[in-house]
Amino acid sequence: MLQDYAFSVAERFMRYVEIDTQSDPSSHDFPSTEKQKNLAELLANELQQMGIPDAKMDEYGYVYATIPANTSKKEVPVICFCAHMDTSSDCSGTNVKPILHRQYNDNPIVLPDDSTQVITSIQYPYLKSHIGNDVITASGNTLLGADDKAGVAIIMDTAQYFMQHPEVKHGAIKILFTPDEEVGRGTEYVNLRNLGADYGYTLDGGEAGHLEVETFSADSVTLTIYGVSAHPGYAKNKLVNALKLAGELLATLPKGEWSPETTEKKQGFVHPVRMEGIAEKATIEFIIRDFETANLAKYEERLKYFAESVVGCYAGAYFEMVVKEQYRNMYEVLEHYPQVIACAEEAYQRTGLVVKKEPIRGGTDGSRLSFMGLPCPNLFTGMQGIHSKKEWVGVKDMELAVEALVHLSRIWEEKTLK
Repeated sequence: MLQDYAFSVAERFMRYVEIDTQSDPSSHDFPSTEKQKNLAELLANELQQMGIPDAKMDEYGYVYATIPANTSKKEVPVICFCAHMDTSSDCSGTNVKPILHRQYNDNPIVLPDDSTQVITSIQYPYLKSHIGNDVITASGNTLLGADDKAGVAIIMDTAQYFMQHPEVKHGAIKILFTPDEEVGRGTEYVNLRNLGADYGYTLDGGEAGHLEVETFSADSVTLTIYGVSAHPGYAKNKLVNALKLAGELLATLPKGEWSPETTEKKQGFVHPVRMEGIAEKATIEFIIRDFETANLAKYEERLKYFAESVVGCYAGAYFEMVVKEQYRNMYEVLEHYPQVIACAEEAYQRTGLVVKKEPIRGGTDGSRLSFMGLPCPNLFTGMQGIHSKKEWVGVKDMELAVEALVHLSRIWEEKTLK
């Protein structure tokens, strides 16, 4: 671990999770909830108090800051550390009460506000690696918010370390905190020109040592079914109920494949996430995922075939299908920048970690940032059980992540010639 450094990451994390920053997938505003700016403003102020004068929150709720270079090597690439401030809408993020469990002893952790919520090492085998160390959970009524306030706290503690240790040489380091990652809009208004970074690293991963350079490619599909309206008292041979057609379509989808609950590793899926409507019109929203971008179009054609086979059986009924690109597998970009991955691997090794490369069955801001011109793999934070009341994080993992960022910054400086 870093010598003679009093980590602040756990204390910061427990303060940050108490601030409700839940994003709203149904909102058309940006950020989707104004309360995300409460944390953004706090972070900008804390960075300024560390001695980083350019730290600011912009009109959209992004936080930008620069840890100035302190090396004589003038051409060190500018790297960026990024994390998102919002939390998922899958579970309440209001009145989060973090609990620090000191020296975890492998006994079940019963969350006090809801004793039915119990965290065990049987359910989460990774907990065993934290025996004897501190673990943080929520109280049982809410998620914790480790996704991604663990990443936020890690970057903040890293910034503090560098400001307190000017003898540790590094190039310019940019900090970026984003809103609305959980609703897929985290980079919508980010200003990469003002950010001024060459390469980036998101802090939004799980177990210590995990290095993620590959994500799903993702589309969304909105399928609208139009039925035939009629008075229900006189509907015989006239009414075509769009809600029933939607249910019939969902029942047609394969049950042993092609869904999140039946796939793993690099298998893709088609997943209905929302349905609403009336007898005349029903809408189903899907997310489409695969590691091979070309497969998305194949999945969408198959979904269209299922819709045609159902709706086409009913006179007067029809459907519309709208496909929207969400993000793409970041490895399509990162494979052209092997040095970005190699520096992260070396930083992990200097931290004493075994590098584990695993694809993300999801996406990060790094997916979009990579295609926007900022190659950006994903680093670990320690977060576990995300988007649930059983979310937890180990303090040791967050401290290891701080150390890894320090090593990573030094490696970029060391490898740069004058």
